[in-house]
Amino acid sequence: MADTSSPSFLQLALARQTVLAGGVIAYPTEAVWGLGCDPWNREAVEYILELKQRPMEKGVILVAASVEQVRFLLDPLPDAVQSEALRHWPGPVTCLLPDVNQQVPEWVRGKHSSIAVRVSDHPVVRALCEATGMPLVSTSCNPAGRQPARAIWQVRRYFGDRIDRIVPGALGGNRKPSRIIDIVTGQQFR
Repeated sequence: MADTSSPSFLQLALARQTVLAGGVIAYPTEAVWGLGCDPWNREAVEYILELKQRPMEKGVILVAASVEQVRFLLDPLPDAVQSEALRHWPGPVTCLLPDVNQQVPEWVRGKHSSIAVRVSDHPVVRALCEATGMPLVSTSCNPAGRQPARAIWQVRRYFGDRIDRIVPGALGGNRKPSRIIDIVTGQQFR
């Protein structure tokens, strides 16, 4: 019997193609289903925000398969700040990192001077980021004010055919979305 808890090579290749072509994907994360796209594709990010009815000012999270995928954000930071971020990764902790050189577009960062970044240990998230060769946008799969999707049927119910591809897989074991910590101040936001 095939393992349905993770996407096949073909499904990952199709997801990669979708993301690189500017499309939007839905995929399982540590706790809820997420919507994702190429963070450097403004139209794709704006489309996700439109689907969610989420203002751009709030910003979105970047997820990565490895520290190397977000090294460009870590390198300008002091060693102590880098070490604090690395202490949480990989795992279900999103770190707010100062975007010192403004390398992340405002449509991802929102009105903030920091960027929310998570190096995930979820196998589907990691596989997607590895397949695309980049960090991806990650935001909960739900319209504003609704509960995040925890099953594929909810993804379909919320967005139907307005999402370009649904990547199959199982949610991680977390009951709540990732903690968000300002890596400089230590303040926890959720």
